[in-house]
Amino acid sequence: MSDLTIRNATVDDLPFIVGLIAHDTVLDLIDDPAQAHGPDYLAAFQAISSDPNQVLLVAQIDAASVGTFQLTFTPGIFRRGGWRCTIEAVHVSPEHRNKRIGEKMMARAVEMAKERGCTMVQLTSNKKRTDAHRFYERLGFSKSHEGFKLYI
Repeated sequence: MSDLTIRNATVDDLPFIVGLIAHDTVLDLIDDPAQAHGPDYLAAFQAISSDPNQVLLVAQIDAASVGTFQLTFTPGIFRRGGWRCTIEAVHVSPEHRNKRIGEKMMARAVEMAKERGCTMVQLTSNKKRTDAHRFYERLGFSKSHEGFKLYI
């Protein structure tokens, strides 16, 4: 396998990113890659790309996109005013799984968090993703909290 590169996403990456999310087999999603350049996705991309505390990333091998993830940097009072980095929307294309791509993506996320002075990296994972849970635990993450969501 050629070297993996991780770069900031561009608007041209939206079909790939939305496609990965839409083909998620665990969640009941309403995302449609055919609408990736529609106003909702473009507004979301603009909001992310214009916010210095948000980073949307794409992982590539030989210029082919193979994964994506988003980082959110949040200030807080906890841990003596330490910032935290939340890793979200971690997806690797099915044909590229089990090739250590996710591990490299997560290593880059932690590296970026350290560069920003974060004292914690956190994420949530759907309870049905038992393979992902083992993956995150292997990387040193612990199941320390229970997550809750309310879709509105």
